Amino acid sequence: MQPEMSVIVITPDNFATIANTVRRLHKQNVRDRLEIVIAAPAKSSLQLQEAALSDFHSFKVIEVGEITSTARARAAGVFAASAPVVAFVEDHSYPADGWAEALISAHRQPWAAVGPAMVNANPRTLTSWANLVVEYSEWLHPCEAGVRDHLPGHNGSYKRALLVQYGDALEAMIDAESILQWDLRAKGHELYLESAAKTLHQNFSAGLSWLPLRFNAGRLFASARARKWSAPRRILYWLASPLIPFVRFRRIVKELRAPGRKRDLLPRIVPLLFASLVVDAVGEMTGYALGPGDAMRKLSDMEFHRSRYVVKSDLHMALS
Repeated sequence: MQPEMSVIVITPDNFATIANTVRRLHKQNVRDRLEIVIAAPAKSSLQLQEAALSDFHSFKVIEVGEITSTARARAAGVFAASAPVVAFVEDHSYPADGWAEALISAHRQPWAAVGPAMVNANPRTLTSWANLVVEYSEWLHPCEAGVRDHLPGHNGSYKRALLVQYGDALEAMIDAESILQWDLRAKGHELYLESAAKTLHQNFSAGLSWLPLRFNAGRLFASARARKWSAPRRILYWLASPLIPFVRFRRIVKELRAPGRKRDLLPRIVPLLFASLVVDAVGEMTGYALGPGDAMRKLSDMEFHRSRYVVKSDLHMALS
Protein backbone atom coordinates (compact mmCIF):
# COMPACT_ATOMS: atom_id res chain seq x y z
CA MET A 1 0.00 0.00 0.00
CA GLN A 2 1.08 3.55 -0.69
CA PRO A 3 2.03 5.70 2.33
CA GLU A 4 -0.46 8.47 3.13
CA MET A 5 2.12 11.12 3.93
CA SER A 6 5.83 11.52 3.22
CA VAL A 7 7.75 13.41 5.91
CA ILE A 8 10.88 15.16 4.62
CA VAL A 9 13.72 15.47 7.12
CA ILE A 10 17.03 17.17 6.33
CA THR A 11 20.41 16.57 7.96
CA PRO A 12 23.64 18.36 6.97
CA ASP A 13 25.77 15.52 8.29
CA ASN A 14 24.47 12.40 10.06
CA PHE A 15 21.43 10.74 11.56
CA ALA A 16 22.19 11.89 15.10
CA THR A 17 21.25 15.45 14.08
CA ILE A 18 17.67 14.42 13.27
CA ALA A 19 17.31 11.60 15.82
CA ASN A 20 15.11 13.62 18.20
CA THR A 21 12.71 14.61 15.43
CA VAL A 22 12.54 11.02 14.17
CA ARG A 23 11.83 9.90 17.75
CA ARG A 24 8.88 12.28 17.86
CA LEU A 25 7.65 10.99 14.50
CA HIS A 26 7.89 7.45 15.84
CA LYS A 27 5.42 8.39 18.59
CA GLN A 28 2.75 9.22 16.02
CA ASN A 29 -0.17 6.80 16.21
CA VAL A 30 -0.25 6.57 12.40
CA ARG A 31 3.47 6.02 11.92
CA ASP A 32 2.71 2.93 9.82
CA ARG A 33 1.17 5.31 7.25
CA LEU A 34 4.24 7.57 7.06
CA GLU A 35 7.15 7.47 4.66
CA ILE A 36 10.30 9.11 6.05
CA VAL A 37 12.43 10.80 3.37
CA ILE A 38 15.87 11.74 4.67
CA ALA A 39 17.84 14.26 2.60
CA ALA A 40 21.53 14.01 3.46
CA PRO A 41 24.88 14.91 1.86
CA ALA A 42 25.84 11.25 1.38
CA LYS A 43 24.64 7.83 2.52
CA SER A 44 28.18 6.78 3.37
CA SER A 45 28.48 9.37 6.15
CA LEU A 46 24.88 9.29 7.37
CA GLN A 47 25.37 6.56 10.01
CA LEU A 48 21.75 5.56 9.51
CA GLN A 49 19.97 3.92 12.46
CA GLU A 50 17.59 1.63 10.59
CA ALA A 51 16.08 0.26 13.80
CA ALA A 52 14.67 3.72 14.55
CA LEU A 53 12.84 3.65 11.19
CA SER A 54 11.59 0.06 11.11
CA ASP A 55 8.03 0.80 12.35
CA PHE A 56 7.24 3.38 9.69
CA HIS A 57 5.51 2.46 6.45
CA SER A 58 8.84 2.93 4.67
CA PHE A 59 11.87 5.17 4.47
CA LYS A 60 14.36 6.31 1.91
CA VAL A 61 17.58 8.29 1.86
CA ILE A 62 18.41 10.72 -0.94
CA GLU A 63 21.89 12.13 -1.47
CA VAL A 64 21.91 15.88 -2.14
CA GLY A 65 25.58 16.75 -1.65
CA GLU A 66 26.75 19.51 0.68
CA ILE A 67 23.71 21.26 2.09
CA THR A 68 24.18 24.99 1.63
CA SER A 69 20.48 25.47 0.85
CA THR A 70 17.66 23.85 2.81
CA ALA A 71 15.32 24.81 -0.05
CA ARG A 72 17.27 22.65 -2.49
CA ALA A 73 17.20 19.70 -0.08
CA ARG A 74 13.46 20.08 0.59
CA ALA A 75 12.73 20.27 -3.14
CA ALA A 76 14.73 17.08 -3.73
CA GLY A 77 12.72 15.42 -0.97
CA VAL A 78 9.45 16.40 -2.65
CA PHE A 79 10.45 14.80 -5.94
CA ALA A 80 11.65 11.63 -4.18
CA ALA A 81 8.52 11.25 -2.04
CA SER A 82 5.96 8.52 -2.74
CA ALA A 83 2.89 9.76 -0.85
CA PRO A 84 0.23 12.18 -2.17
CA VAL A 85 0.97 14.51 0.77
CA VAL A 86 4.41 15.79 1.77
CA ALA A 87 5.21 17.38 5.13
CA PHE A 88 8.31 19.36 6.07
CA VAL A 89 9.81 19.03 9.54
CA GLU A 90 12.96 20.44 11.12
CA ASP A 91 15.64 18.99 13.35
CA HIS A 92 14.59 21.54 16.01
CA SER A 93 10.80 21.28 15.63
CA TYR A 94 9.18 18.26 17.25
CA PRO A 95 5.72 17.07 16.14
CA ALA A 96 3.36 16.56 19.08
CA ASP A 97 1.23 13.44 19.50
CA GLY A 98 -1.55 13.36 16.93
CA TRP A 99 0.26 15.72 14.53
CA ALA A 100 0.42 13.30 11.60
CA GLU A 101 -3.12 12.00 11.95
CA ALA A 102 -4.51 15.55 12.05
CA LEU A 103 -2.59 16.59 8.91
CA ILE A 104 -3.58 13.46 6.99
CA SER A 105 -7.23 13.94 7.95
CA ALA A 106 -7.20 17.61 6.91
CA HIS A 107 -5.69 16.74 3.54
CA ARG A 108 -8.75 14.66 2.70
CA GLN A 109 -10.26 18.06 1.99
CA PRO A 110 -9.15 20.00 -1.12
CA TRP A 111 -6.68 22.25 0.76
CA ALA A 112 -3.45 22.79 -1.17
CA ALA A 113 -1.50 23.10 2.07
CA VAL A 114 -2.18 22.41 5.74
CA GLY A 115 -0.12 23.89 8.55
CA PRO A 116 0.19 23.13 12.27
CA ALA A 117 -0.18 25.28 15.37
CA MET A 118 3.18 26.33 16.83
CA VAL A 119 4.13 25.67 20.46
CA ASN A 120 7.21 27.08 22.21
CA ALA A 121 9.51 24.15 23.03
CA ASN A 122 11.82 26.28 25.23
CA PRO A 123 9.61 28.94 26.83
CA ARG A 124 11.82 29.93 29.77
CA THR A 125 13.51 32.95 28.16
CA LEU A 126 12.14 36.15 26.66
CA THR A 127 14.62 35.81 23.79
CA SER A 128 13.02 32.50 22.83
CA TRP A 129 9.55 34.03 22.91
CA ALA A 130 10.62 37.06 20.88
CA ASN A 131 12.08 34.86 18.14
CA LEU A 132 9.03 32.59 18.12
CA VAL A 133 6.49 35.40 17.77
CA VAL A 134 8.51 37.19 15.07
CA GLU A 135 8.33 34.04 12.96
CA TYR A 136 5.10 32.36 14.02
CA SER A 137 2.77 34.76 15.90
CA GLU A 138 -0.14 34.08 13.54
CA TRP A 139 -0.13 30.37 14.29
CA LEU A 140 0.68 30.25 18.01
CA HIS A 141 -1.18 27.67 20.06
CA PRO A 142 -3.97 28.08 21.00
CA CYS A 143 -5.50 29.15 17.73
CA GLU A 144 -8.59 28.42 15.66
CA ALA A 145 -8.53 26.08 12.69
CA GLY A 146 -9.52 27.60 9.38
CA VAL A 147 -8.52 28.99 5.99
CA ARG A 148 -5.47 31.28 6.19
CA ASP A 149 -3.56 33.60 3.87
CA HIS A 150 -0.34 31.74 4.62
CA LEU A 151 1.04 29.05 6.93
CA PRO A 152 4.15 28.49 9.07
CA GLY A 153 7.22 27.98 6.90
CA HIS A 154 9.39 24.84 7.11
CA ASN A 155 6.64 23.09 9.10
CA GLY A 156 3.77 22.83 6.61
CA SER A 157 2.36 20.04 4.47
CA TYR A 158 1.28 20.13 0.82
CA LYS A 159 -0.43 18.14 -1.88
CA ARG A 160 2.62 16.73 -3.64
CA ALA A 161 1.01 16.95 -7.10
CA LEU A 162 0.83 20.73 -6.80
CA LEU A 163 4.49 21.07 -5.83
CA VAL A 164 5.96 18.88 -8.57
CA GLN A 165 4.22 21.04 -11.17
CA TYR A 166 6.78 23.75 -10.41
CA GLY A 167 9.56 21.52 -11.72
CA ASP A 168 13.01 23.10 -11.51
CA ALA A 169 11.46 26.30 -10.13
CA LEU A 170 10.35 24.59 -6.89
CA GLU A 171 13.62 25.30 -5.10
CA ALA A 172 13.31 29.03 -5.79
CA MET A 173 9.66 28.99 -4.69
CA ILE A 174 10.51 27.59 -1.26
CA ASP A 175 13.55 29.78 -0.61
CA ALA A 176 11.00 31.77 1.40
CA GLU A 177 7.93 29.56 1.72
CA SER A 178 5.48 32.47 1.83
CA ILE A 179 6.24 33.02 -1.86
CA LEU A 180 5.10 29.48 -2.69
CA GLN A 181 1.95 29.85 -0.60
CA TRP A 182 1.03 33.20 -2.15
CA ASP A 183 1.47 31.69 -5.60
CA LEU A 184 -0.78 28.75 -4.73
CA ARG A 185 -3.46 31.16 -3.54
CA ALA A 186 -3.09 33.23 -6.72
CA LYS A 187 -3.84 30.06 -8.67
CA GLY A 188 -7.10 29.59 -6.77
CA HIS A 189 -5.99 27.11 -4.10
CA GLU A 190 -6.72 27.43 -0.38
CA LEU A 191 -4.45 27.04 2.65
CA TYR A 192 -5.70 25.63 5.96
CA LEU A 193 -4.44 25.82 9.51
CA GLU A 194 -5.18 22.63 11.45
CA SER A 195 -5.04 23.55 15.13
CA ALA A 196 -5.20 19.87 16.16
CA ALA A 197 -1.76 19.38 14.59
CA LYS A 198 0.86 20.92 16.87
CA THR A 199 4.62 21.09 16.70
CA LEU A 200 7.04 22.17 19.44
CA HIS A 201 9.52 24.64 18.00
CA GLN A 202 12.90 25.23 19.65
CA ASN A 203 13.99 28.86 19.35
CA PHE A 204 17.23 30.80 19.58
CA SER A 205 17.65 31.92 23.18
CA ALA A 206 21.37 32.31 23.89
CA GLY A 207 22.90 35.79 23.99
CA LEU A 208 22.77 37.78 20.76
CA SER A 209 22.71 34.70 18.52
CA TRP A 210 19.39 35.88 17.08
CA LEU A 211 20.88 38.97 15.37
CA PRO A 212 22.38 37.24 12.29
CA LEU A 213 19.34 34.96 12.17
CA ARG A 214 16.91 37.85 11.91
CA PHE A 215 19.06 39.83 9.43
CA ASN A 216 19.59 36.92 7.02
CA ALA A 217 15.96 35.77 7.27
CA GLY A 218 14.81 39.26 6.29
CA ARG A 219 17.32 39.48 3.45
CA LEU A 220 16.36 36.08 2.05
CA PHE A 221 12.64 36.83 2.22
CA ALA A 222 12.96 40.20 0.45
CA SER A 223 15.21 38.89 -2.31
CA ALA A 224 12.89 35.92 -2.96
CA ARG A 225 9.85 38.18 -2.98
CA ALA A 226 11.42 40.67 -5.38
CA ARG A 227 13.05 38.12 -7.69
CA LYS A 228 10.92 39.11 -10.72
CA TRP A 229 10.26 42.74 -9.80
CA SER A 230 11.26 45.75 -11.86
CA ALA A 231 13.95 48.09 -10.55
CA PRO A 232 11.45 50.88 -9.71
CA ARG A 233 9.36 48.51 -7.63
CA ARG A 234 12.43 47.29 -5.74
CA ILE A 235 13.40 50.89 -5.01
CA LEU A 236 9.88 51.67 -3.77
CA TYR A 237 9.93 48.77 -1.31
CA TRP A 238 13.47 49.65 -0.23
CA LEU A 239 12.32 53.17 0.58
CA ALA A 240 9.32 51.82 2.50
CA SER A 241 11.37 49.28 4.49
CA PRO A 242 11.79 51.53 7.59
CA LEU A 243 8.02 51.19 8.12
CA ILE A 244 8.19 47.39 8.34
CA PRO A 245 8.94 47.13 12.10
CA PHE A 246 5.93 49.30 12.97
CA VAL A 247 3.53 47.41 10.67
CA ARG A 248 4.67 44.00 11.88
CA PHE A 249 4.75 45.07 15.53
CA ARG A 250 1.10 46.11 15.33
CA ARG A 251 0.12 42.77 13.80
CA ILE A 252 2.03 40.76 16.39
CA VAL A 253 0.50 42.73 19.27
CA LYS A 254 -2.94 41.94 17.88
CA GLU A 255 -2.08 38.23 17.72
CA LEU A 256 -0.72 38.13 21.27
CA ARG A 257 -3.91 39.72 22.55
CA ALA A 258 -6.07 36.98 21.02
CA PRO A 259 -8.11 34.81 23.42
CA GLY A 260 -6.09 32.16 25.22
CA ARG A 261 -2.71 33.75 24.48
CA LYS A 262 -0.18 34.78 27.15
CA ARG A 263 -1.17 38.42 27.58
CA ASP A 264 1.38 38.91 30.35
CA LEU A 265 4.09 38.06 27.82
CA LEU A 266 3.64 41.12 25.61
CA PRO A 267 4.89 43.92 27.91
CA ARG A 268 7.93 41.84 28.87
CA ILE A 269 9.14 41.13 25.34
CA VAL A 270 8.48 44.53 23.72
CA PRO A 271 12.14 45.68 23.66
CA LEU A 272 13.46 42.38 22.27
CA LEU A 273 10.55 42.05 19.89
CA PHE A 274 10.94 45.50 18.36
CA ALA A 275 14.72 45.14 18.14
CA SER A 276 14.23 41.85 16.29
CA LEU A 277 11.83 43.48 13.86
CA VAL A 278 14.28 46.32 13.19
CA VAL A 279 17.11 43.89 12.40
CA ASP A 280 14.74 41.89 10.20
CA ALA A 281 13.78 45.09 8.35
CA VAL A 282 17.44 46.00 7.78
CA GLY A 283 17.82 42.56 6.24
CA GLU A 284 14.85 43.20 3.99
CA MET A 285 16.31 46.54 2.88
CA THR A 286 19.53 44.75 1.99
CA GLY A 287 17.64 42.03 0.10
CA TYR A 288 15.69 44.53 -1.99
CA ALA A 289 18.86 46.47 -2.81
CA LEU A 290 21.50 43.76 -3.19
CA GLY A 291 19.72 40.44 -3.48
CA PRO A 292 20.23 37.36 -1.28
CA GLY A 293 24.02 37.28 -1.16
CA ASP A 294 24.97 34.25 0.93
CA ALA A 295 21.96 34.57 3.28
CA MET A 296 20.71 31.05 2.48
CA ARG A 297 24.08 29.46 3.28
CA LYS A 298 24.33 31.34 6.56
CA LEU A 299 20.76 30.53 7.54
CA SER A 300 21.17 26.87 6.68
CA ASP A 301 24.28 26.68 8.85
CA MET A 302 22.50 28.32 11.78
CA GLU A 303 19.30 26.29 11.47
CA PHE A 304 21.06 22.98 12.07
CA HIS A 305 22.58 22.06 15.43
CA ARG A 306 20.45 24.69 17.12
CA SER A 307 21.80 23.58 20.50
CA ARG A 308 24.68 26.02 19.88
CA TYR A 309 22.21 28.90 20.10
CA VAL A 310 19.93 27.69 22.89
CA VAL A 311 20.34 28.20 26.63
CA LYS A 312 21.62 24.88 27.98
CA SER A 313 18.79 24.46 30.50
CA ASP A 314 16.31 24.56 27.59
CA LEU A 315 17.82 21.82 25.46
CA HIS A 316 15.78 18.88 26.70
CA MET A 317 12.46 20.58 27.47
CA ALA A 318 10.73 19.59 24.23
CA LEU A 319 11.73 15.97 24.60
CA SER A 320 10.79 15.49 28.26
